[in-house]
Amino acid sequence: MVKFYSYIEDEKLKFAVIFAKNDGKFVLCKHKMRDTLEFPGGHREPNEFIVDTAKRELKEETGAKDFTLEPVCIYGVEEGDGEETYGMLCVADITSFEPFDSEIEKIVITDTLTQNWTYPTIQPYLFKELKRRNLL
Repeated sequence: MVKFYSYIEDEKLKFAVIFAKNDGKFVLCKHKMRDTLEFPGGHREPNEFIVDTAKRELKEETGAKDFTLEPVCIYGVEEGDGEETYGMLCVADITSFEPFDSEIEKIVITDTLTQNWTYPTIQPYLFKELKRRNLL
């Protein structure tokens, strides 16, 4: 279950997920070890601001060179043990790319979103929240 928050203490945020677009199209990532697609994003490094996590992950996973990035909201995901983990959902507009080398095999720039999500219990709900906020 995914919940959305306007505020959670910064130190509790463990992840950043970025809903990215390029020329009005969705930018998705395909990990080398998976057959699914996902929004760019990842884990926060020690002592890193969460917005810096989002910027770093966007660059590492898409090769984004020039972009704007804005935080949208905090999301929470309940783990199997009932504990909730938190992340920052951001939006980005990528205007240029550069070559990159990471765990991502390729980026997919598309007019339509996939039904083959890496995290099907999370990613569609993040998309719905962005749609609800008129951020698409």
